[in-house]
Amino acid sequence: MKSRIIVVLLFELSLTLLQAQTVNDINGNVYKTVTIGNQIWMAENLKTTKYNDGKAIPLVTDNAAWTNRDSIALTTPAYYWYNNDSTIKKTYGALYNGYAVKTDRLCPTGWHVPDDAEWSKLTAYLGGEDVAGGKLKETGTDHWQSPNKGATDESGFTALPGGYRTMNGKFNYINGGSGWWSSTKYNSTYAWSRGMHSDTDHVSRGANELPNSLYVRCLKD
Repeated sequence: MKSRIIVVLLFELSLTLLQAQTVNDINGNVYKTVTIGNQIWMAENLKTTKYNDGKAIPLVTDNAAWTNRDSIALTTPAYYWYNNDSTIKKTYGALYNGYAVKTDRLCPTGWHVPDDAEWSKLTAYLGGEDVAGGKLKETGTDHWQSPNKGATDESGFTALPGGYRTMNGKFNYINGGSGWWSSTKYNSTYAWSRGMHSDTDHVSRGANELPNSLYVRCLKD
């Protein structure tokens, strides 16, 4: 009897730990999470097609939507799959423009798009921007093109090179690198972001125009 109780307790503990290491979005997508320092990050890119209140995020696939500065893709929230290929969802997640990030409704309840200071805290914990990229990137060249310099993924963050979409509608740079939004505005039309690249273990910090589309990693509140 005593051994049976121990087995049951161990099973319940394992189940609790498993649940604690994942988070679900409103679509039912399940994400692995990772603790880095005292921050808890999603270990995968966000892929939700709905805000956390259940409302649909507009999907824009028509390249003609980028023909003028007043188009929906350049002025309002939207998401995309790289090259308009939804099969890419499982690996890379969804690209979101900066207007979608500004809604503050992308991440699951209890999570948020990290601000610029929270990204800086992550890279500082991993030794600074000059080396943090290697500790954040997935190892090998299954997804990253060679040389994937310095990649160890010792943080468990497993950054992938999903590319990005520019405000002219073009998809670029898949396998070579990627960018991730912060929630901190640079000015009225730009927000801070982070980038990682195959040819360096540096994490770049820059400002992206809101119509551009990058990936999102959510951080636990």
